[in-house]
Amino acid sequence: MTVRAKKHLGQHFLTDENIAKKIADSLTENGYDNVLEIGPGMGVLTKYLLEKKPKVTVMELDSESVEYLNDTFPLEHIKLDTSKEKFSIIEGDFLKKNLQETFKKEQVAIIGNFPYNISSQIVFKAIENREFVPEFSGMFQKEVAMRIAEKEGSKVYGIMSVLTQAFYDVEYLFTVPPTVFNPPPKVDSGVIRLIRKEDYSLPVDEKLFFRVVKTAFNQRRKMLRSSLKSFDLSATLKEDPIFAMRPEQLSVQKFIELTKKIAQDNS
Repeated sequence: MTVRAKKHLGQHFLTDENIAKKIADSLTENGYDNVLEIGPGMGVLTKYLLEKKPKVTVMELDSESVEYLNDTFPLEHIKLDTSKEKFSIIEGDFLKKNLQETFKKEQVAIIGNFPYNISSQIVFKAIENREFVPEFSGMFQKEVAMRIAEKEGSKVYGIMSVLTQAFYDVEYLFTVPPTVFNPPPKVDSGVIRLIRKEDYSLPVDEKLFFRVVKTAFNQRRKMLRSSLKSFDLSATLKEDPIFAMRPEQLSVQKFIELTKKIAQDNS
């Protein structure tokens, strides 16, 4: 059997074996025994993951793909170990699953050719579960991949850049053209890798940090003294040179310093 790509699920099946292998090879395999692939479709990436040491779990929302992976995939790849000890299939929505329960609080790397329409939400869920996700690798719409990897000073640097880079080192690996998909998307794709920092705790209140970053970028063209008005900043604090800057000029470290200043000002 074959699986047809479904528009409402944002499916674009990768057809290039070399690119599938390159994505699988982006995993370092350091510090975890589990890999979770999101949206495996017909398993073009899955088969290269199964050649690696970690146990492979795939999570798929499309029941037709789940049927294919259960019945046809093991027969087509008879040389691969598709036993329960090495390979498991979960039918369901990654965004609704409890990762800690699914993997019994074990470390798990996340990988996939992600549906464009939910790729940002997938990243934010990984960040929420960073204690259990040491590595994250996969394919996004190129524009989103660049935004996640971008450094301060760029027009595409924003909320996702700061919140991801606060906890992970991000590397943009390579660009993928639309021609290697069925059906082809209308835009290029980009593959990135996130490796969790050794110290992935923040030296400031996390909720306040998230709020400061999001509020600042909601009015990204304004200086911080204007965009952060809702924090009831004192007149003295507003004189700090940092408040004459715009959010895209601030590195992650500067956003941490900014959050500290606001916390002290409010205490």
